Amino acid sequence: MKPSPKLPTKVTICEVAPRDGFQAESQWIPTEDKLKIIRLLCETGIQSMEITSFVHPKAIPQLKDAEEVVRGAQDITGVAFRALVPNVKGAERAVSVGIKKLKLMLSATDSHSLANANCTTEEALSGFPPIVDLAERHGVTVGGSISVAFGCPYEGKVPPERIKTIVQRYVELGIREISLADTTGMANPKQVYELLGELKAAFPSVTFSLHLHNTRGMALANVYAALEQGIVHFDSSIAGLGGCPYAPGATGNVATEDLVHFLGEMGIETGIDLDKVIQVAKTVKEMLGHDGGSYMLQAGPCSQLHAKPVGQKKLGD
Repeated sequence: MKPSPKLPTKVTICEVAPRDGFQAESQWIPTEDKLKIIRLLCETGIQSMEITSFVHPKAIPQLKDAEEVVRGAQDITGVAFRALVPNVKGAERAVSVGIKKLKLMLSATDSHSLANANCTTEEALSGFPPIVDLAERHGVTVGGSISVAFGCPYEGKVPPERIKTIVQRYVELGIREISLADTTGMANPKQVYELLGELKAAFPSVTFSLHLHNTRGMALANVYAALEQGIVHFDSSIAGLGGCPYAPGATGNVATEDLVHFLGEMGIETGIDLDKVIQVAKTVKEMLGHDGGSYMLQAGPCSQLHAKPVGQKKLGD
């Protein structure tokens, strides 16, 4: 099946389970198990991964082994690793172990920012210049992010002008890659399409990506709306793991295996082997004891047919 002329023919998926997925797990995942999952994911054809976050261990105890995880993955080639950093200290830790791409952490609303980072959005923004300077000195790329971009569990819908103001601040810092996160799955396709249209028109030099959660079952519909706007960068998490610990009602990301299947059914290339990624999802579910919501684990791909019932009669018999 050929994709619609309006849709991209190729998409890049960034696997975020090692950061967003693991951070939502209350039971400690041993470092060696994290590395096992990372290595299995890297064998599926995934080319980009958010490997961890250099947050304070007290904030996210699950990621206290960030340095060990990155060091343990140093021999992996063919996958671009990035790490989420909340402040200069986190950036310094990331750079010290060889991370070449940082992702800044920022909330669209003050309410979520105070819950997530203990500061307002403006206060968080004011702390970014030293991180950008540090990155430039070490030849490290910096990308931006905007959590709760499509809706905040405390404040509701976020005005597009608020998002534009934040994007402008990022642009002034020299940042040209920005991820829009639907942190608690409040977005709808019409909203996604319209906001992306406004942002692309206002900031043509910025590459936007989407980080979608499937809290209300609309993640894949929102992916389609983004595709119609030409977006080709998406985050996803194996087995649908994930969720922000500081956002009430937050659940997992769109599952990587579901996203690969969804795109593949429309003839859109991802470079990821669907059978392999489904197998990794099964393995991860076995290791952790659960998944975060995965259609592929529940029903399998459309290509997985079943034996016809014995003695099946033809119409008219």
